[in-house]
Amino acid sequence: MPAFDATEHLPDGVGKMLGESDMYAVIETGGKQYRVEQGQSIKVEKLNADEGASVDLDKVLLVADGDDVKIGAPYLEGGMVKAMVKSHGRGKKIRIIKFRRRKHSRKTQGHRQAYTELEITGISA
Repeated sequence: MPAFDATEHLPDGVGKMLGESDMYAVIETGGKQYRVEQGQSIKVEKLNADEGASVDLDKVLLVADGDDVKIGAPYLEGGMVKAMVKSHGRGKKIRIIKFRRRKHSRKTQGHRQAYTELEITGISA
């Protein structure tokens, strides 16, 4: 008996609404790696760019377009992801507490990490 394929019974375009895109890329920025698709919004470490400005991310590790997968060593030659800066902000506050028992010593500190929100506008390999 053949395997059941659920996507076979969906109307056209529904798979793309569920997050299944044909083309995606893996990029590196701020010491972290992100899997991105066109039209997606991501929060990355703060970049020095104005809101509304276009940013070219050239540290592309992988680009996949359907069955055609290109992998860099470590980066892909000619790979480029274009993005637009939507906003800058600061993340949720993280509390750091150092507590020494029986010593009447306690230290509390807070931290909010700055981020840049990007909207991916194009992927090229």
